[in-house]
Amino acid sequence: MRLKDKIAVITGAGAGIGRAAACLFAREGAKVVCADLNEETTRSVVAEIFAAGDEAHFVHTNAADSDSVAALVAETAHRYGRVDVFYANAGIVPGGTVTECSEDEWDRAMAINARSVFLACKHVIPVMQAGGGGSIVCTSSVAGLVGVKNRAVYSASKMAVIGLVKSVALDYIQDGIRINAICPGTVDTPSLQGRLHAMGDYETALAQFIARQPMGRIGKADEIAALALYLASDESGYMTGTYLVIDGGLSL
Repeated sequence: MRLKDKIAVITGAGAGIGRAAACLFAREGAKVVCADLNEETTRSVVAEIFAAGDEAHFVHTNAADSDSVAALVAETAHRYGRVDVFYANAGIVPGGTVTECSEDEWDRAMAINARSVFLACKHVIPVMQAGGGGSIVCTSSVAGLVGVKNRAVYSASKMAVIGLVKSVALDYIQDGIRINAICPGTVDTPSLQGRLHAMGDYETALAQFIARQPMGRIGKADEIAALALYLASDESGYMTGTYLVIDGGLSL
């Protein structure tokens, strides 16, 4: 087991990549704290993990709120004594150009996609320092590396994550704390399905998404979770401050 006896926290654990990561981390031996605003879906993840004979715990969390993230870390440390892995995965995908997006939409995207990572680091790093180290994994995006049409605010928020990762890595490398980012391309999640249905003609919209994929298909949440597992585990012990692209060739 690649995470045997490790304590792992995952934000955005109620659906999509977060759900896949929670189940995979648990199967690999971690005790998983599933953090999300959506209690119903996240409790179903916890129930699924327990049904498989593994351990998980739900904490209602707003990943963009400092007090909420502090409470998440404190509850995890109180329950388990430490935090070994923190997967900062919560995020949204706002669309539109800069002239179409409102200032409120900008603030919301930056809060959920970028401030959430800052808060995760701010609150979990002291606990990891006390415990002798740990691994922080962050979900950025291929849109954080290249320009994407009609994704200006989203791209900016995900680029911010990469900059934060690089600086945090240098600041805490001597504490045995590693931090790395994942840059997924288009992944089949409830979020993507919602956006496809919102376009009106679902089949046409799906075909358009697939047509832009050099690999000829959309990614799977389990594939992103597998990369998160690698970064969370000791197998990636010589990696910090970097990002790994998993986009089916979209950014080539």
